[in-house]
Amino acid sequence: MIWYVLFFIVPIAFIVVYSFGAKDSSQRIPVDLSSPSFHNYGEAFSKTFFTTFTATIKIAVVATVLTVVIGFPVAYFLAFKVQEKWRAVLLALIIVPSFTSFLIRTLAWRIPLAPNGTLSTWLQDWGVISGPISVLETRTAVQIAIVYNYLGFMILPLFVALDRIEGVLREASKDLGAGRIATFMRVTLPLGGPGIAAGVLLTFIPMCGDYVTATVLGGAKGNMIGALIDSQFKGAQNWPLGSAIAVLMIGAVLAVLAVGALVVFGTQAVLRRRRRVDIGLVGVSS
Repeated sequence: MIWYVLFFIVPIAFIVVYSFGAKDSSQRIPVDLSSPSFHNYGEAFSKTFFTTFTATIKIAVVATVLTVVIGFPVAYFLAFKVQEKWRAVLLALIIVPSFTSFLIRTLAWRIPLAPNGTLSTWLQDWGVISGPISVLETRTAVQIAIVYNYLGFMILPLFVALDRIEGVLREASKDLGAGRIATFMRVTLPLGGPGIAAGVLLTFIPMCGDYVTATVLGGAKGNMIGALIDSQFKGAQNWPLGSAIAVLMIGAVLAVLAVGALVVFGTQAVLRRRRRVDIGLVGVSS
């Protein structure tokens, strides 16, 4: 608890306090707290900042959905289709790239996405595109790289959750007449739910604060809120405005997660109610 308070609660508290101050470059910490106000929050909702803010949420949500869509089949294949002696090898091949520097992995995407790179040349030679690809310095480049950078963090918890599912449960479902789709929807997917939740938390939250990918690949068109906050603290030395944007970003992330949790819990409640109705109808008919 001491560690949690010192290195999480206290730093966020400082950010919240700084967000009510004013820029003062004459001080070592360029924040004037003599007359606190909400001026920075009003400025954070200006068109420039708000556009970047909404674009960041959109990129993070789309990337999270894509990591689930891509990662779940991979984790399913590893957990149920691969022999146990090969699981560790294949899982290592997926996880090991994450041990490389995040910056290097992001910079590496400039090679295939370059207008005059090998990929662009091949696509033109095959007639897929008529001219050089123009993906760098756009939101598309950020979207591609951010999915790649965080995909491993989605696959690992998904695999752990699916690997813990007892095989007898799936076999019992099939023995009772359920097909593959019914078994997946009523047994595998619900039991893999904690893995999906863990994967979403491990990917969505850091995606929203990611500024390396946006800085290296996004340029002005693919700017994200993390890079904007970084520029306010380091470049403009406007700590109060950067703090206000950071506080709003934290609130937005929590709000999106809360909405997602409500949707999931609401869906589960509807499904449970539907199952009770089905069971009741079966009991009446019998």
